Formats: sequence, C-alpha cells, structure tokens
Amino acid sequence: MSVEDNKDHNRKEKRDNPYRSMANFTQAGFTMAASVLIGVLLGRWIDQRLNTDPIFLLVFSLLGVVAALRSLFYRPEDRK
Repeated sequence: MSVEDNKDHNRKEKRDNPYRSMANFTQAGFTMAASVLIGVLLGRWIDQRLNTDPIFLLVFSLLGVVAALRSLFYRPEDRK
C-alpha cells in the first residue's frame, strides 16, 4: 500500500465515522449560536453605552448571523 493510498484510506475512515459526524454537527451548532449571541450581546452593550437603542443591536445581530453562516459553509476540513 502506497503512502497516497494510506492517506485516502484514512480520510475515508474519518468521513465514515458516525461520532465524527455528530461532532461536526455539534460544533456547527455551537459555533452558529455563539456567533449570533456574541453579536447580540455586543450590540446591546454598545447601544447601552451610546444610548442608540436598536441600531447597533440590529447591526451586530446581522453580523453574527453572517459570521455563523460563513462558519457553516467554510469549514477548515473542507479545504484540505
């Protein structure tokens, strides 16, 4: 078995592992939730400091959603 065949075999094993799939879904969920939550909390904090009630909350919430979607579609293991 050559080195290339061994690498392909290891990649296939990693893809077919059900625990790895569950870990990927869990990581995606936590990353998305954290991105949105950080955006909401940061927007609220800035709005409280500057007395500009919903402006920064909306802006940073949308940025959190964009960051969450970006992290969902651009995962590091897909780039290899």
